[in-house]
Amino acid sequence: MRVGVITFPGSLDEQSTSRAVRAVGADPVELWHADDNLARVDAVILPGGAAHGNYLRPGALAAQTPVVKRLLSAAESGLPVLGINNGFQVLCEAGLLPGALVANRGARFVRADARVRIENNQTPFTSEFGSGDEIILPVRTGFGAFVADRDTITQIEDDGQVVARFSGEDPVGSTSGIAAVRNADSNVVGIVASPEHAVDSTFGPVDPETRLPAPAEGLTFFSSVLATFM
Repeated sequence: MRVGVITFPGSLDEQSTSRAVRAVGADPVELWHADDNLARVDAVILPGGAAHGNYLRPGALAAQTPVVKRLLSAAESGLPVLGINNGFQVLCEAGLLPGALVANRGARFVRADARVRIENNQTPFTSEFGSGDEIILPVRTGFGAFVADRDTITQIEDDGQVVARFSGEDPVGSTSGIAAVRNADSNVVGIVASPEHAVDSTFGPVDPETRLPAPAEGLTFFSSVLATFM
């Protein structure tokens, strides 16, 4: 399986994302923001960072790049797409996901390990989780608060588009503790936390309650998409 990993000027986590893809037995394929094709990949991941320096607002410039414009039609045709942190912001700016990500509560950069509950396991990136599973993932962002107008929040809640929710303390101040959402067709997912940094229990997050190393459950996001092609 070939998984495209897009790099924008300012991306920080493309190497960690590629390492996670490789760890589950898939082949990471480097994609550049100026590419006008997706190199025949089977899925695409937009990693974390600060694409184009977060000028205008996080993800706004990246959403206008050739590779994202190509991604729009591919996603509409069913290509699995995962946006992590800054990648989530790009997908919202591009209109592939509802809502927006704004400055955290208190306008502070957050660096924390958070407990996240899987609300929907019917996506290519959560299929190997059980609905209701709780995992620990790192959150490293200044603009991670998910917001939307009242009607949109009602719709995504009613339609099961909330993929994950903070189950302990919400470190960013999202509406209803939302940590991840999907599109209406379930093939596009955005998550504010960073599963690519929770793939090795030796160097991964710690449980915020026990302060013990947490299991490397971020890897399941990557093994899930691999399983959809097996």
